[in-house]
Amino acid sequence: MLHTGWTIWCVLLTLHISACHLEISGYDSDGVICSEGLSNCTMKDETPFNVPEENAVVVQNLTPYFKLCCRDRAPCVLCLIIETEINIHPGEAQEDAGHFGNGEEDDGEETERNFKASVTVCYCAAPAMSMCKKVEFTVNRAALSHEKQSKISVVIIEPPGVSFSSRVIVYPKASPLRQEVSVPSLDDVCTQEQQERPDECHVPKLISVINKEMNRVELQFDGRNKSFPSVCIQYEKNGRCQGWNRTTIPLYSVTPCICLQVWDEDEDGQRSRRSHSCPFTDTDLFQRNVWQNVSVSVGPGQMNNLRPMLWWNLSAPCRLEGEVWPCKKESSCREMKGFRQQLSNGTWKQNSKGQWKKTGVFEEINLKLSPCVMVKVKGMDRELGPFCFENTDRWHWSLLIVGIMLLLCLTVFISSYLLRHDFVKKWVWSWHHGGFVQIGMKCHVVLLSPPDVDDSVSESVCRLGSQLSNQGFSVSVDQWSRKEQCTLGPLPWLYSQLLELKSLGGRVVIVLTHKALERVKTWTHQNQGVIKMKREDMGFPQKSSPYSDVFTASLCLIQSDKQLGRAAERFVLVTFDPNSSIDRSLPELLQGLRLFQLPSQTQAFLGEMAGIRWMEVKV
Repeated sequence: MLHTGWTIWCVLLTLHISACHLEISGYDSDGVICSEGLSNCTMKDETPFNVPEENAVVVQNLTPYFKLCCRDRAPCVLCLIIETEINIHPGEAQEDAGHFGNGEEDDGEETERNFKASVTVCYCAAPAMSMCKKVEFTVNRAALSHEKQSKISVVIIEPPGVSFSSRVIVYPKASPLRQEVSVPSLDDVCTQEQQERPDECHVPKLISVINKEMNRVELQFDGRNKSFPSVCIQYEKNGRCQGWNRTTIPLYSVTPCICLQVWDEDEDGQRSRRSHSCPFTDTDLFQRNVWQNVSVSVGPGQMNNLRPMLWWNLSAPCRLEGEVWPCKKESSCREMKGFRQQLSNGTWKQNSKGQWKKTGVFEEINLKLSPCVMVKVKGMDRELGPFCFENTDRWHWSLLIVGIMLLLCLTVFISSYLLRHDFVKKWVWSWHHGGFVQIGMKCHVVLLSPPDVDDSVSESVCRLGSQLSNQGFSVSVDQWSRKEQCTLGPLPWLYSQLLELKSLGGRVVIVLTHKALERVKTWTHQNQGVIKMKREDMGFPQKSSPYSDVFTASLCLIQSDKQLGRAAERFVLVTFDPNSSIDRSLPELLQGLRLFQLPSQTQAFLGEMAGIRWMEVKV
C-alpha cells in the first residue's frame, strides 16, 4: 500500500503520456494510491467470475495508461496504471457499515463518521483471460461531506498477457464502462534516447569488414565470442529478408542496396528486437555488381484491340534509375523515336529469387521490323543492349528441320542395331512362314532323343537343336550331354535341366518314334505291375530299373506332373515322320501333351517354344 495524499495524486497526473512514448517510473511492485477522504487502502487479486458486492461506490471514469517501471538500475518493465474516479453515496452505505465490522460498541461514534467500501477493476489483453484487482478502503464521512467524488490509482507491474504493441481493455466490474489502451511498440520505445535499460531493446551490434584478399565481407558481432545471432539479408530496405547462416558474404553478391537484419533468439524461440543496417549504401565499390547482374528479356504481344506491342522485362539486384527504348536492329540499332520510357522506382516488384524487376510495353510498334530494346542505367558510362526477340516463324521452321534430322538419325541408328543383331532376318523369316514368332526370348529347351535311335533320327534331333539355338533359345540336347549324364546319372541330370527351366522358362521336348511308343507302353505296363505288387506285398519283380536312361526318367516325371495337372506346361512331343499316325495311337501316359509333326509344323512348334499359341493367319 502507498500513502495517500493529494500531493502524490498530482505527481501521478503528470506521468500520463502519449500513445507512442513511455516515461520512466520508480514503482517496483503492485500498489494503490487513494485520494483524500479514503484511508486504509489495500489491493488484492480478484477472479473475474465472482459476483460483485453491493456497496456505495459508483465508478464514473477510467483512465488507463502504461509506463516503464525501473528501480535500482534493474531492467525496465511495463506497468499498467489505472486511474479511477468514483462517486460514494453514504446513504446507501448505512446497511453495509455493519457488514464491515462496526459491531464493536466502543467504536460506535467512529462508525457513524467512517464506513468501509471497495471497487474492482479488470483488464484483458486478447487472447489472455481477464485479470482483476479489488481495492478495499475506509471512507471518512467528514471529508466526504465536502467532496463526494474521490480518485484511486492502481499500479500493476508486468501485467500478465500484456506486451509491447498489445491492446488492453480496462473496465470496472459490474459496470458497462469500457476503456481501451494500446501499449507502444517496441521500436517506438527503443528509439527514445533515454531508453537503454529494457532488455528487449538490446540488439546485437553488427560490424562489416571488407576483406579484398579473400573476396568476401566478414560479419562481426560486438561482444560475441562463440554464439552468433540470427541474420537475414535483404536487397532494398523493403525487400524480402532471406535467412543467412554464415559469417561471410561473397564480394560478388554484395550491392549498395543490401541490408542486414540481426536479432537474438533464446532457447524458447523468443526473439529480441531486430537491428537494421545497410552498411554499403554509400560504397561505389559494389555498384558494378548491380550492373553485371542486369538482365533484360523482350517479346512480341498483342493489346486488347489486337494491335501489336513489344513487352520488355528488366531485372536487377537493386532498383535502378534510367531509360529504356526500342530500336531497329541495324549496325548501330537506331532508336525508334517516341517510345522512350523511364525506369521509375515506384513500379518495381521483387520476384521469388530476390531480384527486383520492372515490366513495360511499347504499344503500336511495327513487329515486322524485329525491334530490339536498349537500356541506359544511371551511373553507367555505356548503354546495355540491344536485347532482341527471336522471329517465331523462322524459329518454327528451324525446329521442324531439327526434328526431321533427329528422326533420320534415329532411324539409321535403329536399323544398324537391328541388322547387327540379325533381328530383321529373323522377322522376315517368321513372316514368310505364315506369321510372327516372339524372337529374342531366352527360354530354355531340353531336347530328349528316343531310345535306340538310328542315324537319321539322331541327325534330325541335332538339327532341331541347332535351329532352336539359332532362334535365340538356350538349348540342351541329351546327345550333347553324355558326359554329364554318366557323371550325374540320367535322373539327376534331368532334374538339373528342370531347375534351369524353372528359372528361365521353357519346355522339355521329347522326340517320338514307333520304338519310343513301344517303350512307353512297356514302361507303363511294368510300372502298373510294380504298384500292384506293392499293394499285395509281394516284393519287386526282377526287372531292369525304369531309370536306365534319360528317356525312361522323363516318363517318371511326366507321370508325376500329370497327377498334379501340369504335364502339358513342361512337356511337348515332336515326330520327324510326316506320314506317321502316332497322334492317333498315343499311350495314355502321353495323352494331353501337344504333338508337332516336323518339318510341316515347324512354325507352330517355334511359337509354342516361345510361350505363345500359334494361330494360323487366314488370308
